[in-house]
Amino acid sequence: MTAAPPEVLAELQELRIRVPHLTGSMVASTDGLVIAHLLSHAEPDGMAALTAAALGVGARLTDAVGHGGFRELLVSGEFGYVATYAAGTSSVLTLLAAADANVGRLNLEARRSCPRIAALLDASPAHRRQV
Repeated sequence: MTAAPPEVLAELQELRIRVPHLTGSMVASTDGLVIAHLLSHAEPDGMAALTAAALGVGARLTDAVGHGGFRELLVSGEFGYVATYAAGTSSVLTLLAAADANVGRLNLEARRSCPRIAALLDASPAHRRQV
């Protein structure tokens, strides 16, 4: 796990409070390194690698159809959601939510958190050295 400001973990904890049915959260670098996480039912390094792969596919897809840069990706499974959001240019926020989660609320709160996470990481000397 790369060094992250404690405020990034605090932001993940706040998301858990603001989003009912959130089951996990993670901030990772765009190249698949864990920055911070609150995951109990998923392996963080594996999730970060999968997130980077999904980010790559999502970015190529939006580019191929002329819809600009990647912003977010929502995957709906039988038992819940996996949502990934761009958090600046070098990191992503991934949220796991139960099937009964309010997806509108999930998106709203994630979209509010991403600029804060990006600002925290951009201001972190340790993160800038590792990205």
